[in-house]
Amino acid sequence: MNKANTEPVLVVVQLSGGNDYMNTVIPFSNPSYYDNRPLLKIEEENVLRINNQIGFHPTMAPLHDIYNNGEMAVIHGVGWQGSNRSHFRAMDIWHTADPDTFATQGWLGKATSQIDPNGDNPVTAVNIGYGLPRALVAEGVSVAAVSDINSYGLLSSIAQQDARTQMLGRFAKMYAPANGRGPIIDYIAKTGMDSLNGADLIGIAPELYTSEVEYGPSTIAHRLRDIAMIHLAGIGARVLYTEYGGFDTHAAQATNHPRLWGNVASAISEFWSDLKSHNAADNVVMLVFSEFGRRVRENGGGTDHGAAGVAFMIGPKVQGGLYGEYPSIEADHLIEGDLATTMDFRDLYSSIIVDWMGLDDREILKGQFEKPALFAN
Repeated sequence: MNKANTEPVLVVVQLSGGNDYMNTVIPFSNPSYYDNRPLLKIEEENVLRINNQIGFHPTMAPLHDIYNNGEMAVIHGVGWQGSNRSHFRAMDIWHTADPDTFATQGWLGKATSQIDPNGDNPVTAVNIGYGLPRALVAEGVSVAAVSDINSYGLLSSIAQQDARTQMLGRFAKMYAPANGRGPIIDYIAKTGMDSLNGADLIGIAPELYTSEVEYGPSTIAHRLRDIAMIHLAGIGARVLYTEYGGFDTHAAQATNHPRLWGNVASAISEFWSDLKSHNAADNVVMLVFSEFGRRVRENGGGTDHGAAGVAFMIGPKVQGGLYGEYPSIEADHLIEGDLATTMDFRDLYSSIIVDWMGLDDREILKGQFEKPALFAN
């Protein structure tokens, strides 16, 4: 394995929409759970037990297996003080690691700048999907952004330019409504153009890729397969990002939430099987997060925007287990009906930045935070 494949790599899976924490890691031993979820509750006998108090949703069996193998950390109560239940603002805070101001630079963009300060490798950071997450944006940082590697690699030069133009348009629309016009949006538009640099380089990844792992048909499976291709191509990608939407389950949660987690759990399991079959997993960890959790009490058919959520770290070098405290679901401990934050999300980021990536977190996070000991030496 060459040097590009031995340095620490971070894969990020963003679950967009606000994943329901309480029906992901289920407090099945607490009667208040059933009181608050008369229609959406998961019966105790169906829960995949972590211990005698909590367990995974039954559609998360592939992740339950990874957890039992000691390669998955469950980070409880992740969030920050003063969440306002806004999708855009919450994701913006996760992306910039700045709950107090409207920052333009992302935490992973700043990390990429430390990894490759001279911008020598245009694929140090890669986004698989449409547009560019603000987490990857930073001044002077170029991020490769491709919606589908297999399709992109087969396009003619004219069609590739059309694809690049469409992606840039999506990127500009993504940020224009919140930032208005003027210097901020001009800066972001330039960053969006820069983000397309390197997309042509990763188009070679499918040509180098062979695997006996058969991924499922979901969007998240396709995107994680693309990330596996890039990692296995050995082109020096260190930060690989993608997202999977649909977790805004105000209605029809009983149908949609299990389907979504079934897709995510299967895709993540397939991804790790793929990397392990190529002996290319030991230098990779995966962060799975959502912008916030849902409210404790169901609304009848679903759940509304909440506050504290759950995050996962996965990989052979992750010290599996439970981290932090599951927030109390008792009424007198809730904050306006929401689960209270028990771990600042920047604690999690600090551990990733310092202990895994070997970078300096002070400039990225603008403060000192407690690092959970997530990684084996």
